Amino acid sequence: MIDIYAGNTAAKIITEQGFTPDLFSSFLGASGGPKWFTLFGLDKYIFGEFFKHRTSPLNLIGSSAGAFRAACFSQHDPVAAIERLAKSYSETRYSSNKPTPEEITTKARALLEDVFGNNGVTEIINNPIFKAHFIVAKSNGLVASELKALQLLGLSKSYLTNRVNRRFLNKQYERFIFQAPNSDLALEDSYQFKTTQLDLNKDNLKDALLASGSIPLVMQGIKNITGAPAGMYRDGGIVDYHFDLKINNPGLILYPHFNSEPKAGWFDKNLKRKVASQNYDNVVMITPSKQFIAGLPYGKIPDRNDFTDLDAYTRIKYWRTVFSETEKLADAFDQSISNQKIDLKIIS
Repeated sequence: MIDIYAGNTAAKIITEQGFTPDLFSSFLGASGGPKWFTLFGLDKYIFGEFFKHRTSPLNLIGSSAGAFRAACFSQHDPVAAIERLAKSYSETRYSSNKPTPEEITTKARALLEDVFGNNGVTEIINNPIFKAHFIVAKSNGLVASELKALQLLGLSKSYLTNRVNRRFLNKQYERFIFQAPNSDLALEDSYQFKTTQLDLNKDNLKDALLASGSIPLVMQGIKNITGAPAGMYRDGGIVDYHFDLKINNPGLILYPHFNSEPKAGWFDKNLKRKVASQNYDNVVMITPSKQFIAGLPYGKIPDRNDFTDLDAYTRIKYWRTVFSETEKLADAFDQSISNQKIDLKIIS
């Protein structure tokens, strides 16, 4: 049902000490829109059981969908919060199969209200254990424009320059990390994106989270987030789609992911470029097996194309089936760690 991958250091530590919650000091959540539905059962188990009695801080680092998950995990009842997110997101309906960026953004803001309820923002900011970090891409030049033609030109430039060298993107994008107060997160990025870390507060949290999921061309960008430099902020996955950076905090990094081949940034999706193995030395990835995915409806995991390829009734039914099936992944993970029979695959 599941595959567990580990970097060399992570594999050595787990082999010697077993697979226990206290080994981990960070948690990663990738971009990918509805693809994260494949992790729904694991998410509920990890934060409802595995980390339930945790007393030391855990950095939750996410971009786009991963940031939304982090916002759920750092609320007082993480399981209830992730269930609200799954229900609200999966049951979203648009006026047509080609909704405008304005409509999608409006629906996303409504989703935030479902996820946060009355106290979610305060709970996230004040959580002493689960510390949320939302990655956002400040967009400069043409990619900052809300005019479709100009934004397309800017994105085309990004695509072409990224094919030459990912580092060239740092002229168009900056990484902003909106983080829980008193965060100790320390990053190292070989691609040298300018990185700014700012504390979350009640005035910027919703905009920062929405910006982290604001896909270019699909949604409106978020301008002038409170407390951040003036400008346009967009999807964090542009810079950190599945992550290719080094987290320098002590401890291992737990990374449930929907496949075993992470891509650094949004523009790497269709490239063969691999992430640097040294950045995954202390990472443990949990992924659904190929056999599990083959057994899902349509033989695939959910994705944004389902909004246009399927009518709303069929899409929602399909996604509900995926939610139900992912409980099997949670059971498989629970069995593995309960028996301490971990078949680790080395990340190379």
